Amino acid sequence: MSNCKPEWMRMYAVTDRAWVGKQTLYEQVEAALRGGVTCVQLREKELDEAAFLAEAKELKTLCQSYGVPLIINDNVAVALAADADGVHVGQSDMQAKDVRALLGPDKILGVTAKTVEQALAAQNAGADYLGTGAFFVTDTKKDALPITHEIARAITDSVDIPVTGIGGITVENLDTLQGLGLDGVALVSAIFSAPDIEQRCRELRTRWMFDEK
Repeated sequence: MSNCKPEWMRMYAVTDRAWVGKQTLYEQVEAALRGGVTCVQLREKELDEAAFLAEAKELKTLCQSYGVPLIINDNVAVALAADADGVHVGQSDMQAKDVRALLGPDKILGVTAKTVEQALAAQNAGADYLGTGAFFVTDTKKDALPITHEIARAITDSVDIPVTGIGGITVENLDTLQGLGLDGVALVSAIFSAPDIEQRCRELRTRWMFDEK
């Protein structure tokens, strides 16, 4: 049984320090939470471990006050030390079964899957949800190859755990992902590049509807 509720995947915000400026990352995340995001992933590639952990602890408290899970990207040690709700790993990161062994049975484990084979392997290794994409060309991960709608539908049909779509998703192209069986969408620049993050999140929430499986 998955530790991840499908409704947590509806609007999944992935942080990106590239957009920090007029607001701190904390302030940006709080604005996103006010706007209705249902999950937050803290993604830090440049911070040292101590700064990453301090930030994770602050955001854990913040997300908890909104009843929203905090997921840490890649770093199991930081996730455990901050008592975050879970970890997300890619195919090139630590193996899902090894992450599950470290996390224990009750934390959320998210895994990136770009094929049906990867999706089934992740589910069998203890993943609670999958992230699949990239659906569109994205500046966040320039090496991410686009996924077809046919593959995305095959992935959602093949597993029993929630699946969220990611990669270049915007207000303008969000509607094209309806009908693929996705439980939600993971958004980076669509949220954090907006001048008014709270309002952008409200707009995105009104545009994304749950799919019928």
